[in-house]
Amino acid sequence: MENGAAPTAKPVIVAIDGPSGTGKSSTSKAVAAQLGLSYLDTGAQYRAITWWMVTNGIDLEDPTAIAAVAGKPEIVSGTDPAAPTITVDGVDVSGPIRTQEVTSKVSAVSAVPEVRTRITELQRSLAAAAEHGIVVEGRDIGTTVLPDADLKIFLTASPEARAARRSGELKGADVHATREALIKRDAADSSRKTSPLAKADDAVEVDTTELTLAQVIECVVTLVEEKRAGK
Repeated sequence: MENGAAPTAKPVIVAIDGPSGTGKSSTSKAVAAQLGLSYLDTGAQYRAITWWMVTNGIDLEDPTAIAAVAGKPEIVSGTDPAAPTITVDGVDVSGPIRTQEVTSKVSAVSAVPEVRTRITELQRSLAAAAEHGIVVEGRDIGTTVLPDADLKIFLTASPEARAARRSGELKGADVHATREALIKRDAADSSRKTSPLAKADDAVEVDTTELTLAQVIECVVTLVEEKRAGK
C-alpha cells in the first residue's frame, strides 16, 4: 500500500477508432496525458513496418512477399503520451514514417493478414503491460485488437472537415486532393478482408465535425471518468 495515498483508480483500457482527420491522435494523446494513461498510436506501427518494407525494397504489389518478411523488423513503441516514440531495428523512424511515400503504401501493407497478426500481437502486449491503463488509437482496436476494452470510442467527421484538418497538417497540401485521398484510403481500409475499419457495436460515436479539439478532448475525458467511476 502506498503511504496514506488513496487507492489508485483501476487501470482502464480505452480504444479510439476512426478514419484519419477526425482528431484521433491529438485527442488520444491529450486524454492519456490528462488522465495519466499510456498512449499507443497503432497507425504508426503499420507505417513503421511499411517504411521498413519500402527501405528494404520489398515488392509491395505482392502480398506473399510482404507476408514472408512480416516478422523481420523489430518495432518498438514508446507509450509516453508527452513524447511517444517509435523505432525499427533501433532506428528512430518517427519522421520517415510520415512521408507521402509511406502514407500512399500503408493500406496495401496493412491489408496483409500476416502483417496484421504480427502488429496486433504487439499492440495487445503493450496494452496488457500498461500499469495504469492505456489509450489505444487506430482503425480496428475496438473490433479486433482489444474487443474487451473498457471503453470504445469511434470518432467521425465529414470528409470536408477531415480534409481541411489533414491539409492543415500536411503543409501546402491541396484540400480537394487530400479529400480524394482520404476517401480512397477509407474505402481501402473499410473493405479489406482482415480487420476492416469499422465501428464496434458497443462503441460511443463522437462526431467531431463541428467540435474544437478542446471540446472533443473534454468529451472523451468525461466518458473515461464516467467509465472509471462506474466500475
